This record gives sequence, C-alpha cells and structure tokens, in this order.
Amino acid sequence: MERFFNLQGLGTNVRTEVMAGITTFLTMVYIIIVNPAILSAAGVPFEQVFVATIIAAVVGTLIMALFANYPIAIAPGMGMNAYFTSVVATQGVTYESVFGAVFLAGLIFFLLSFTKLRETLIEAIPASLKYGITSGIGLFIAFIGLKMSGIVVANEATLVAFGDLHQPVTLLSLLGLFITLILIARNVQGALFIGMLVTAIVGYFVGLLQFDGIVSAPPTPVFFDLDIGGVFSNGLYTVVFAFLLVTIFDTTGTMIGVAEQAGLMKDGTFPRAKPALMADALATIVGSTFGTSPSSAYIESSSGVAVGGRSGLTSLVVGVLFIIALFFSPFVSAISSLPAITAPVLIIVGCYMMEGLAKVDWKVFDEAFPAFAIILTMPLTSSIATGIAIGFITYPLMKVVSGKAKQVHPILYVFGVIFIIQMVFFPAH
Repeated sequence: MERFFNLQGLGTNVRTEVMAGITTFLTMVYIIIVNPAILSAAGVPFEQVFVATIIAAVVGTLIMALFANYPIAIAPGMGMNAYFTSVVATQGVTYESVFGAVFLAGLIFFLLSFTKLRETLIEAIPASLKYGITSGIGLFIAFIGLKMSGIVVANEATLVAFGDLHQPVTLLSLLGLFITLILIARNVQGALFIGMLVTAIVGYFVGLLQFDGIVSAPPTPVFFDLDIGGVFSNGLYTVVFAFLLVTIFDTTGTMIGVAEQAGLMKDGTFPRAKPALMADALATIVGSTFGTSPSSAYIESSSGVAVGGRSGLTSLVVGVLFIIALFFSPFVSAISSLPAITAPVLIIVGCYMMEGLAKVDWKVFDEAFPAFAIILTMPLTSSIATGIAIGFITYPLMKVVSGKAKQVHPILYVFGVIFIIQMVFFPAH
C-alpha cells in the first residue's frame, strides 16, 4: 500500500493518511443528509437519492484515489442540487428530463477531458465571472435555506419578509445555525455534521423529530430511467450548459487549490489532471443514472490535507466510509425530514462560497458589474442558468462600450449572442 500510493515519496504514512481520510469524511458527510433532502423536494424518492449520492461519491473518490493519487474527495455538489430542484419546479419538466441533462453534462465533461477545449474554456472565462457565478450560487442556496427554515417567508407587498419566530421549526433552525457557527468559530473538525447532530438531538427531545431506526440493510440501488429525449423536447440546453460550466471550473479550481495546499503542484502545473477530472465526470455520469445531481471535487478535502493527507490513500478511506454510511439510511432519512437540521448547512455553505468576491476588482466597473448582475439574478430568479446568461451577456457588452473589446476572448462573444437569442426567443418558463 505504501508503494502503491508512494507514501514515502510524498512524506506521509498510513496512519496520517487514515486520519486525514476520516477528517475529510466528517467535514463533508453532511451531503448524504442534505442532498436527499433537497432533491426529494423535486419528487425524487428519498432512498433513491440517498443511494445515488453515496454511489457517486464512492465512484468519484475511488477513481481519484486509485488513478490520480490525490487526497481529494468527490460527491454531488452543493448548489447544483438546489438548481436541479428549481428547474423541476419553475420549468414544469420532469426530474427524469433534468437527470438526462445531468447525464449529458457529465458526458460532455468526460469528452472534454481528452481535449484542449476544457483549458480554453477555463482560460476564456474571466475571473470576475467565475467568482460571480460561485458567489451567486452561494446566495442561491443560502436563500433556499432561509425559506426552508421559515426564517424568510413570502410576502405580497415585498416578495419576502422575516418569518415568525413563534414557529418551532424556525426557532430550532436558528438554534442549529448558532450552534454550528460556534463550532466553526472554535475550529471544530466536522462542525457542519456535528451541528446537524446536536440540532437533531434537540429536535428529538422537543418532539419535532421521530426515528424509526438507526441502522438497516442498504437500500437496493436502482438504475434511473433517464429521459435524455426530454432535454431536447423541453429545450434544456442552458441547463446542460449551466451544469457543465459550473462543474468544470468549480472542480478544476478546487482541485488546484487543494493540490497547492498539499504541495503537489509542479512548476505551476497540475500533474495527472486527466484522471482527476475524469473522476468527477464519471461520478456525474454514474450518479445521474442512479438519481443524483452533478458531482464536484469538495473543498472540504483541504481539512484532510491540513492534518497531513497527501495521497490517494486519504481518498480511499473517504470512499470506504461512504460505503459504510449506506447502512444508516433510516437515521439519515429521519434527519433529512426536518428542515431545521439541513437549512443551517445551506446558509453556512452559502457563506463559504462568497469568498471569491474578495478577488473581484470592484474599482473597475466593467469587471464589477457583470459579477454583481450574476449575484443579483441567481437568487432572485431561482436560476443558476439565468445568472450565468446575464453574466455572459453583460461582460462582453461592458467591455465593448468601455473600449476594451480586444480583452474579451472570442468564445465569450459567441456565448453572449447565444444567450441573448435563448433569453429572447426561448425563455425558460
């Protein structure tokens, strides 16, 4: 094992890698609770999503471990799951059709891994749009958390208003939020997961949560009936593009960031990039066939790197722990049924995703406004695709009128025209 993962060459050992794997797992295990809670709101059977989430995580993480040898874990990404649900709710399409869009996005990502077009796309998209999209997704999922918990409610006069603090679920949500914030402030490993458990315990004692069991035989995995034809008949092209684009630069950025933290970058390049990216693409493809939204590399992997993880053995441990989690479906199902437990995670993860805004040059207006437009429209339209479209339209437009047309990559002009045509003639309903 030491030779296979080159532990000595990477300056690590089995014990350190196992502890790093456990640490990473604890920081990201919340996804097996939150992802089913979000996707089941779109009508997808809970147990289907639970199993699919773990299968996608295991497939992606084990490929990362065995073929790329990086301490980076893969699982269905936050933001994309919430967008999946909003597409079903706002566009009147079946979730089978949206899973078809996920499958196509994963397949295109897989094929792009063999070409230079992936690098071209990453280089062509300016930093202000990348950070704007990530931050917009952060606000989007935080807003969903606020609505789920009842902290924010609908209001005819102002669209939204502050909720009723006399509602038990809202009070428990706020308590869970503050508990988790305290754990994070105290640098407790696995703060999100521990915060959920503490909130669940409180919910149980106040009668908001009931358990029918803790452990059971794993639910039987079932291949999903993907409706790829529905992608074309419903014109879900921008949905496919949104899934693809966010997955590409979110995964690439996360992988490079974690690799830099671990000291695994070589002369500014990312070694073994192809198998690493294929891990994410295959996790997305496989996950869609079982019933979950696109997968992504998890920035929580940095917690394992911080305690010494340097090799794929860390990822192997994470994958094994996800397999063990299959036996806890009754426990996860009960916790997912109470919004007060999952909503604080959405709000806090939304905050994490705002970090990139510090890197936007807000003093240069033609850089700042497109990012602002994305951040504004994503949560208010409940559509990541709409936010991306607005960004791709306003960025080249602002550069042209500022006399900086040559600074814009030709691909952005193409995308800008496509998005204008799509929004004018083929708007999402």
